[in-house]
Amino acid sequence: MTAHASELPLRGYTVLNALQMALIDCEADADVRSIAHAMADNSVHCVIVRGIERQDRRGNRIGWGIVSDLDLMAGLVPGFREATAGELAASEVIVVSPSDTLEHAAQLMAEHETAHAMVVDGDQPVGILSTLDIARFAAG
Repeated sequence: MTAHASELPLRGYTVLNALQMALIDCEADADVRSIAHAMADNSVHCVIVRGIERQDRRGNRIGWGIVSDLDLMAGLVPGFREATAGELAASEVIVVSPSDTLEHAAQLMAEHETAHAMVVDGDQPVGILSTLDIARFAAG
């Protein structure tokens, strides 16, 4: 199936159009069990970690990160039981704004081979955009 540019499902829409506005977060010192509870209780695949120092892809310093379900799995391997959210958080965070286009967000996520982008309004995280959010939106 070939889509013409005018038919592309992401064209003309913003991150805000697909974003689910729940923000699930934890502190940097949260343990693996707490992270697992947050993900399971809220049916999400990642949480925002507050209170850590990271850089976004542009080199800007940010005070938060993301622990994904795959990061959590690494923390469940024997020997890592004492790992904290700050230690498990991804080293690079893809950051988009609510006004960025979905097309741009999808391109960044594909380029960086990640399933999640942190959505930041001003200097505060307001949510996580996942590949599933984009797929749901594209499916209409």
